[in-house]
Amino acid sequence: MAIPIFLACAAFGIDRLVQTDPEKIKAVIYASVKSVEQENPNALEAIISDSYHDSLRNSKKALINSFRARVYEPFVDKIITRIISIDISSPPATATAIFTARVLFDPRSSVYDFKREVLAKVELDFKKETAPAKSGGNWLISRAELLELDLHPANWRDISQSEW
Repeated sequence: MAIPIFLACAAFGIDRLVQTDPEKIKAVIYASVKSVEQENPNALEAIISDSYHDSLRNSKKALINSFRARVYEPFVDKIITRIISIDISSPPATATAIFTARVLFDPRSSVYDFKREVLAKVELDFKKETAPAKSGGNWLISRAELLELDLHPANWRDISQSEW
């Protein structure tokens, strides 16, 4: 009787230790959101692919520099995230995720007087890092595109031209 219980517990424990690709991608999404909430460019940089590019910035360095320029003052208080979809394809191991983020601005932010919160819809592309192979590889963000702001079509250029 003890052996079946032990095997069931062991199987459950192993299942909890091994993350699937969708779980790994969700973890990267939540880590990116947390890095923005905490205004931590180093944490963001760790989950961005060296081959990163988007419609406004052509490199990882440009993205991180842009982020550093935005976090000179308190900016974000909290971000509430809802993942809409994750699509994974291979080979090569790539994925696309779409999520919404309700961004609540910090009351000390210069934006707060203008707008207290914004609802953003974002599309992230991922690529799986193959070396060094840790648990089957790490997923990194290779592209991020803004799709909507407050349910209206938008892109990075729209907010780069704004005062906030």
